[in-house]
Amino acid sequence: MVAQARAAGAAGIFHTRHAAQTVSLAHRPCRLEERAVQLNVNGKSVAIEVDPEMPLLWVLRDVLNLTGTKFGCGIAACGACTALVDGKAVRSCVVPVGSIDGKAVRTIEDLGDPGLHALQQAWIDKQVPQCGYCQSGMLMAAAALLAAHPSPSDAQIDAAVSNICRCGTYQRVRAAIRSLARVVREGL
Repeated sequence: MVAQARAAGAAGIFHTRHAAQTVSLAHRPCRLEERAVQLNVNGKSVAIEVDPEMPLLWVLRDVLNLTGTKFGCGIAACGACTALVDGKAVRSCVVPVGSIDGKAVRTIEDLGDPGLHALQQAWIDKQVPQCGYCQSGMLMAAAALLAAHPSPSDAQIDAAVSNICRCGTYQRVRAAIRSLARVVREGL
C-alpha cells in the first residue's frame, strides 16, 4: 500500500483512498512547492499554504477539515465531491486550488447553516437519501441549479445534477427539486 502511495505521489496524486484507509503522501521524496492561497470558504476568509496544484477536495477535507465533501472517483465523473466556486458547481477533485485563489467556495457544511436549508428539507420530504454517500454533492449541484434557474425543467435538472447515485434515487432527486421549485414559484 505504501509503495502504491509513493508511486501515486510521484504521479502527482496527493492522497489515495483504499477501503476506509487514508495514506498521506507528506513523506513523498520530491516535495512540491507551496504558496499562499486565499479563499473565502463558507463565508470565512481563509489563507492557507499549500501546493497550488493540490485539488480543492483535499484542501477542504485534509487542510480545512470540512469532510462533508466526499471523494468518489478522483476523475470528475461521479460528483460526490461537488462544491460551489463563486456559485457554480464544480467537481472539486480536479480543481487545482491555485486556480481558484481569491474565490468564494461553498460546501455542504454551509448549505443549512443554521438549521436545514429548504433543499435539505425537500430531500427529507421526498425521501431522497438511501446510502447517502452522494447526497452532499447532489445537494450542492441542486443548490447551484436552483440559484440559476428557480423553476428548472427536467432537462435542466438532468444536465445540472449529473452526479452518479449507486442507489438510483434520480427520480426522487428530480421530485425534490421540482417540489422546491413549485414552492419558489408560488412564493410560499
